[in-house]
Amino acid sequence: MRTSPMMLDVDTGIDDAAALAFAAGIRANLIGVSTVAGNVPIDLSTDNTLRVLSLIGKGDVPVFRGASRPLAATAGNAAHVHGGNGLGDVILPASMMNEAEMSGPEAIIEMANRFEGELTLVMLGPLTNLAMALSLRPGIVNQIARLVVMGGAYFTRGNITPHAEFNIYADPDAANQVLAVPWIDATVVGLDVTQQVAISHAQWQAIPEDATGAAGVIRAISAKTFMERARAGFVLHDPLAVAVALDPSLIDGQRYALTVSADAEMRGKTTAAAGGNVLVAREVHGQVFMKRLHGALGLPYVGDGRSDETQAGAKGLLPDVRSDG
Repeated sequence: MRTSPMMLDVDTGIDDAAALAFAAGIRANLIGVSTVAGNVPIDLSTDNTLRVLSLIGKGDVPVFRGASRPLAATAGNAAHVHGGNGLGDVILPASMMNEAEMSGPEAIIEMANRFEGELTLVMLGPLTNLAMALSLRPGIVNQIARLVVMGGAYFTRGNITPHAEFNIYADPDAANQVLAVPWIDATVVGLDVTQQVAISHAQWQAIPEDATGAAGVIRAISAKTFMERARAGFVLHDPLAVAVALDPSLIDGQRYALTVSADAEMRGKTTAAAGGNVLVAREVHGQVFMKRLHGALGLPYVGDGRSDETQAGAKGLLPDVRSDG
């Protein structure tokens, strides 16, 4: 697996928290985390990130506060999925660390310069910070070795509208800007694959109630998913994107030219056309990923990697509209 310097950009809700814990558990070379408004407003996104990193023993990783609103679109959030505080209404201990002075877009530029030709940048929320960084310093497109984006619904239905995935919907103008430039190596991990991997109810129940560390965090923040929202599974959108950044062989895909609609009715719709350079994930090796995730987080492994949520989705039993993160 890749051990190159990795920077995450997050809007820390429940699956971002799981992604941070996974990155730590699998010993990714995490050099910084920038935050953005998305699942929750920027104050909560930043505070949640600091709390999660502190709890999983990564309090020394710098956190850079990013954009507080989309470039042009109306701001929204996903509190109905992630809870009022973004962490399933679970109150994690406050971090003793402070956010860094540098802003999120500035940090992306700085890390691209510092680790030119080495940096893996993983975008787990709206793409506002990266779009702003590109506007300030277009040359980063030639400095960032690999870009992985969790976002889009390319050959499947959306989860915030029938046409759109939440992260892209949240800032379609930023997404269109980011996905149009010629990155050295760009991969998008959308709902086409992320909805195939989830912690099932049975797997969640197998986590001891008194579990500590990453396992305890996962059990606590996903409780709302099972107990209040009565979901069949806790979908692992953001952890899968981090896993693909570390090991591209987890997915199979094809390269396309991508465009994003900012039109009111079709806002956030991602369209893939032949002839582009962005790898769109079409298939995922779910069992390999799930075993890796359970090992990294110290979760008891139950099942074969084909979750209850995956089976429900295949049968068309999932709601038409819901948000990921």
